[in-house]
Amino acid sequence: MASAVESAYSPRLRVAWSRLPLAVACVLVGIVALQILTGVGGHAFGAFCERWLYEAVPPLTALSCVIGGARRPERLAWWCVGLAILSWGAGDIYYTFALEGGASIPYPSLADAGYLGFYPLAYAGLVLLVRSTSAGFVRTLWLDSLIAGLTVAALGASLVLQVVLHSLGDSFGISAAVVTNLAYPLADTVLIAAVFAVVSLGGWKLTRGWLQLVAGFAVFGLADSTYLFRAAKGTYVFGTLLDLGWLVGMLLLAASAFEPWKRVRAVALERRRVLLVPMLFAFVALTLEGFDHFLRLNSLALTLASLALAVVILRMGLTFDEYLRVLSGVRHDAVTDPLTGLGNRRALLSELERILAPHAPTSPSRLLLLFDLDGFKSYNDRFGHPAGDALLVRLGDRLRAAIADRGAAYRLGGDEFCAIVASDGSDRSQLRRRLGDSLTESGEGFAIGASAGTVFLPDEVDDATIALRLADRRMYQEKTVRRARQGDGHEALLGVLEARDPRLAAHTSLVTELSEAIARELGVAAGELRTLRMTAELHDIGKVAVPDAILDKPDSLTPEEWELVRQHTVAGERIVTRVPGFEEVGEAIRATHERWDGTGYPDGLRGDEIPRAARIVAVADAFEAMTTGDRPYRAQTTIAAATAEIEACAGTQFDPQVVGAFLTVLERKQRRRGVLAAVG
Repeated sequence: MASAVESAYSPRLRVAWSRLPLAVACVLVGIVALQILTGVGGHAFGAFCERWLYEAVPPLTALSCVIGGARRPERLAWWCVGLAILSWGAGDIYYTFALEGGASIPYPSLADAGYLGFYPLAYAGLVLLVRSTSAGFVRTLWLDSLIAGLTVAALGASLVLQVVLHSLGDSFGISAAVVTNLAYPLADTVLIAAVFAVVSLGGWKLTRGWLQLVAGFAVFGLADSTYLFRAAKGTYVFGTLLDLGWLVGMLLLAASAFEPWKRVRAVALERRRVLLVPMLFAFVALTLEGFDHFLRLNSLALTLASLALAVVILRMGLTFDEYLRVLSGVRHDAVTDPLTGLGNRRALLSELERILAPHAPTSPSRLLLLFDLDGFKSYNDRFGHPAGDALLVRLGDRLRAAIADRGAAYRLGGDEFCAIVASDGSDRSQLRRRLGDSLTESGEGFAIGASAGTVFLPDEVDDATIALRLADRRMYQEKTVRRARQGDGHEALLGVLEARDPRLAAHTSLVTELSEAIARELGVAAGELRTLRMTAELHDIGKVAVPDAILDKPDSLTPEEWELVRQHTVAGERIVTRVPGFEEVGEAIRATHERWDGTGYPDGLRGDEIPRAARIVAVADAFEAMTTGDRPYRAQTTIAAATAEIEACAGTQFDPQVVGAFLTVLERKQRRRGVLAAVG
């Protein structure tokens, strides 16, 4: 038990111990801040805080950076940040204990080497973190970051560097002291500019880790710049909130090392923010340029401001180019079907209006062909929408290839295609046949065809809307004729069933009547009702493939015989789908012995996976089989018993909703029979 508790708490203890140096550093900064603000403890305690507590913070925060980044892929970056803090701390310790209070302080000194050593290490850490945590940047954000960096650098050069240069006066020349004096403001300017560049590079959206990191560098750089400004003016004294700026910056840097750092992909700014960022920095750069006319700025500040404005101009040009490409893409998408790449309805109407315009120049006559796919719905339902989309793409490519350079192909949505082809009218039938064949595909269990309506332009109509309406009407006329031909196949199959076994034909008639009543109770639409009726009439067609000896066997069937009987739904599907357009009926026939709970055959479908027509026929078939005469394998039962059995099987064998509709239909029939009996 003790070991389990220990193992549970060990990760928490490790986390707590790893953050101990940072926690101690926070406490020390709090004590120093309290002493500076209140003067508690007097001069002696203030000197202790300045010499010991203050100088303990940089090593503790540097250690925290190393510990926090030790187990991260970007640990090298955190080591650089930790070494940067440690370098600054070493310089400050050397200054406090070796130089401060001396009669003469050399300039530059080893303390300056430590202070200035912070910057290259900090730059390296910042670059390594950007490289290791970014998954790619938008090119416009690179320009935004460059604009931000140049503008902030120009602002820093015009403020801090300007004051430092002024403090040097006439003694300005090439010397170690002068170089050191100039190194500090330049290093701070570059640091703050880099921070703004990183923020801009991230699309001005920062994670908590990045927010703490850039805030730490920003606070540190601003504190150092303010110190340089006051030192140049001769107004700096120790013991103000300014002296806490370096320490607070270090705490923020150390805290960011413990935050989760995920790889992120920056997103380009949108809407007004696209222009807001470069415009804001352009305004600052222009202000600096204008200010130079009243109070001369140094050459570095002016150069940086001018470069920032040049990049802003480049950024605006790039933005305009991007929006031109976006506009071109939008225009293309507006007239293009996204699935097939053909023209869409808008493109078709635009072309028709151009062709039929009253003042259009004389052009060759054209044939408008509107196609609607036959059998696509059942294909989509059977093979799934991805397969249906792939089929539409293939057919669209074939239609485009069949038209070649004689016209253009369009997809109007769903399974409707259209074509406008140059024609003098003599090849109308040939074009209809060739383009229709390009929209035809068949395979195992499916057959896709195309009904078409054609209109000759501009001879028959001179209005785009009327042309489409006429083509649509003719297309549905052809579809009606095709369905009527399919009905001949339906009658032939019924004739085969009746000739094979009159009992099956009688049973089928009863099942069909009950199925239709249930479907109407469920509110089935007219198109689906037609499929349901044919499914009910032909649901036993597959039994023609089962030997009479098995169908009429009075004894129990063997497992092999049962397996043969179970194949009658598959055989029925094969027989029915040989008739073009009967794919949906064949699919429903195959599923008439599936069960709601998924234990049926032949595919083990469950629930709504089973076509609704099959679910309805299954209930009607079971009821009629139990109540209409003895079977070799089952004796006739009463209506009440059959109803009870079907109701008991709702939710397992049968769809509960279908069973509910069946019970309503049956109750209505029995009530009607009771009324007739009473009247008689």
